[in-house]
Amino acid sequence: MKRWIPSWPLSLTIFCFWLLMNSALSWGHAVLAVVLAIVIPLFAARLDREFAQIGRLRQVPRMLWVLGWDIVRSNIEVARRVLGPESAITPGFVWVPLDIGNIHGIAALTSIITLTPGTLSAVLSDDRRHLLVHVFDLKDPEAVVAQIKHRYEAPLMEIFP
Repeated sequence: MKRWIPSWPLSLTIFCFWLLMNSALSWGHAVLAVVLAIVIPLFAARLDREFAQIGRLRQVPRMLWVLGWDIVRSNIEVARRVLGPESAITPGFVWVPLDIGNIHGIAALTSIITLTPGTLSAVLSDDRRHLLVHVFDLKDPEAVVAQIKHRYEAPLMEIFP
C-alpha cells in the first residue's frame, strides 16, 4: 500500500483541496480527486529531497522588519520612477554570486528578491552558485549585489546553515 500511496496526509490533503476548489460536489469530481490524490504523491516522492536544516532563528524578526521596510521603500521608488520620465528607468540583469548553499535558504532568498518591487529572481545556475536577478533600476550593479548579500543572504545563512 505504501508503494501506491507514499504519503497519506498528502493524499488526503490533495483530495480535500480538490473537492473544496470545485463549486459542486459530484461523482466525477470525487473520482478525479481520488486519482489526483494517488498520482501527485507518487510524483512528489520521486523528487530529490533536501531536508531543511534550521539554524539560529534570532535573525527572523530582523529579516521580516528589513523585508517589510524594503517592500514599502521599493514600492514608493518604483511608483516614482514609473510616474516620472521613461529615461529615468534603467532596467538590467545582474548575476549575484551566492555563498548560501542550502536550497531552502536559496528558495527563501529568491522569494524575498521577487517580493521586493523592482527586483525579480530570474535564473539559478545549475551549480547553485549564481542567481540572475532583474533589477528595475540598475545604475550600480555592485551596489545591488552588495545590498542583496548584506540585507538578505547573510541573515538567511544563519537561519539555513
